[in-house]
Amino acid sequence: TMKSLWRIVQFTRELWPYYVGVAAFSVLVAATTQVQPLLTKTIVDEVTKLVGSHEVRTNVVIWAVLGIFVADLGQNLFSNIGGIIGDQLQARLRKTLSERYFAHLLKLPQRYFDTELSGKVLNQLNRSIDQITTFAQAFSNNFLQFIFSTVLSLVIISLYSWPVALMLATLYPIFIWLTMRTSGKWREYQTDINQQADAATGRFAEAIGQVKVVKSFGQERRELTHFQRRYQRMIELTWPQSKLWHGQDFKRKLVLNVIFLAVYGYICLEAVNGRYGLGTMVLLLQYAALIRMPIFSISFIVDQSQRAVANTRDYFAAMDEATESSATEHGGTLDVTRGQVKFTEVVFGYEVKQPVLRGLSFTLEPGTKTALVGESGEGKTTITNLLLGLYVPQNGSIAIDGQDISQVSRASLRAASSVVFQEPALFSGTIYENIAYGRPDASKAEVEAAARAANAHEFIAKFEKGYKAEIGERGLKLSGGQKQRIAIARALLKDAPILILDEATSSLDSKSEHLVQEALERLMKGRTTLIIAHRLSTIQSVDTIITLKNGRLEEQGSPDELAQTSGIYAELLKLQQGHTTSAAKRLKRYELQA
Repeated sequence: TMKSLWRIVQFTRELWPYYVGVAAFSVLVAATTQVQPLLTKTIVDEVTKLVGSHEVRTNVVIWAVLGIFVADLGQNLFSNIGGIIGDQLQARLRKTLSERYFAHLLKLPQRYFDTELSGKVLNQLNRSIDQITTFAQAFSNNFLQFIFSTVLSLVIISLYSWPVALMLATLYPIFIWLTMRTSGKWREYQTDINQQADAATGRFAEAIGQVKVVKSFGQERRELTHFQRRYQRMIELTWPQSKLWHGQDFKRKLVLNVIFLAVYGYICLEAVNGRYGLGTMVLLLQYAALIRMPIFSISFIVDQSQRAVANTRDYFAAMDEATESSATEHGGTLDVTRGQVKFTEVVFGYEVKQPVLRGLSFTLEPGTKTALVGESGEGKTTITNLLLGLYVPQNGSIAIDGQDISQVSRASLRAASSVVFQEPALFSGTIYENIAYGRPDASKAEVEAAARAANAHEFIAKFEKGYKAEIGERGLKLSGGQKQRIAIARALLKDAPILILDEATSSLDSKSEHLVQEALERLMKGRTTLIIAHRLSTIQSVDTIITLKNGRLEEQGSPDELAQTSGIYAELLKLQQGHTTSAAKRLKRYELQA
């Protein structure tokens, strides 16, 4: 636990001036609380002189009362200044932790996101930040104040009564030992609770993100039930966890109650027997009360530290994930002069024992269009993922213009390629921002030229705000063809020598399809283009066709050459002419339409 707590402190050590500031004012608050019992003793000692008909020094009483006022005023001032610094600390902590998490996630390999729900990733961040900031404030506000006031109180008490100081000192080891006994099991419960919360939030984000699918299949009740079930499980886990913590807390405080009974009893009996004056008795009772408050607040500090350890586990697990190979991050810069792409004996599987590609070799010649053809699951998308460096082959190599892409930085590799995805993923914001996404520094004229080449300028100009029109999250205000043309404009503006095209004209109406197809022709001109085609008409117009079977290259050649063989492409041409249901089904297996 201490190792985990130390990591939380270390992780944000650049905020040390704020920690020190909060701690310093906490200590000043603690120091001012020590003044009142001492001055109260002075007042009581003076006033009790009246009983013995002695002369009371009124000026001492007045100064003591004023001293209590000044101490109160100081406590008020210091606690509020400490509060301001504490609020700054909390805000800066949230910023630091959020930025580091996001920066780290952006460097993680694609594999990490294949298994993590976006809602879960967000939940881990929010929970961890809330817990770390609460812990940091509790620690800096209470811990040093608690240590300082306790040590000072015990020193002052020992000057008047060492037996009372000894009894109060025994509170700490007993209390801490009793607390440590609970913590392991409590954290186990908390880990399970967090898993349920993450699963619920992850599914929530998915369902809201795809609410159209949920509604169209009438599954609102099912999604809500799934969500409720997770939260019900959290309630079921919270009950034994809470029972464990508070049951132990009762026992801990019972021990304290007994010790305080002994302390108060001892002080009062000693005063009755004349060994303590009235002022000393009041002093000791007040200091015992001062110690009582922080010792009971240990429970809160321990509770916060337990929560901090349990609730930041997932955050630090994500931070410990290896980023995309540092060798490639700090590798050379890819220099693309021609745009030749060469796969040599590439072996890859998302699961090591289930290879998708089994020794695949082919070459894309500079400035040519190549279509990948194969049944669903044969690795067409996998090839594009490997070319972008989203995954690393288990064997073999991929080279661009003779440079092994495993030895170059991911940034330079991805700068060399433009991608038009099957689903044109757009961001909330303006049309202009989406087109300029790959080149935010592009001029207005360049953005507009890219839009014209993508056949998008005409429809953009019709919007009231033109290029400044907000398109909503994921471009929901645009038609499929419009989204696709903005995605093409984005790729055109990036102007990369290698183009990856997951062609997606199949869902468009004929007019949109014609405009998109025309834009794609402009985009492909002079670039080395790799196409995952969804229409036979597209395949027929490329320079080279590569057919895949069982993760290997079956054939490679021009459409005319492959039409003469007995391979996959020749079979597809025959199916196109068949116009039967079985022919359409067979084409569908290749993710193709006639």
